[in-house]
Amino acid sequence: MYLAATAAFAPSGPTSHRRFTEWSRARVWGKLHRLLLDELGARGELDWSRCAIDSVNMRAAKGDLTGPTPVDRGKMGSKIHLITERSGLPLSIEISAANTHDSQGLEPLVRGIPPVRPHRGPRRRKPPNSMATRGTTTTTCAGGCAHGTSPRASRRGVESSQRLGRHRWTVERTVAWLAGCRRLHRRYQRKAAHFRAFAGIAAALICYRSLRRFSTRRDP
Repeated sequence: MYLAATAAFAPSGPTSHRRFTEWSRARVWGKLHRLLLDELGARGELDWSRCAIDSVNMRAAKGDLTGPTPVDRGKMGSKIHLITERSGLPLSIEISAANTHDSQGLEPLVRGIPPVRPHRGPRRRKPPNSMATRGTTTTTCAGGCAHGTSPRASRRGVESSQRLGRHRWTVERTVAWLAGCRRLHRRYQRKAAHFRAFAGIAAALICYRSLRRFSTRRDP
């Protein structure tokens, strides 16, 4: 009885798609992500001492912002760029074609970090240090991080698990969480704005789960 009533009052597929499109155009998911970051920052759960940058390729059959994936035999795909604070919570997320160099997606990624309310003091949006992979060791990378952030990229044969690798595991874990989402594991959407919206929802969910863990620790 309850399931039948739920199915009867649930919105139709076209209505759900239309609402999702309207909310994505209004950047509802980005605003939700920012509110969660504000709450985490106000509770002192964001560590701004350093950030980490990474990207992951997702296969996509069609749509805008797609390109041949260099690591998947040239099959069409899209790329998710991600920047996190020290513990791995996503601060900003962007998408591009799979054949876009990481350095080209870095500047919009850094600019996309919202001004977040900290535990004390004024809002902030730029960690002092950023750690990236060797793929971002270009002049473009340095220019993208020039907005108050000092970039540090791993060096071949030097920066291994004993150096930057021991700090970058947090962003790699977050990338694995994103890749585990059904809507992000493979891109099904034609419109890049919809794929970007699902990436924003995933980032908001990661922050929400961290906020729930924080609330559970504070409960008597």
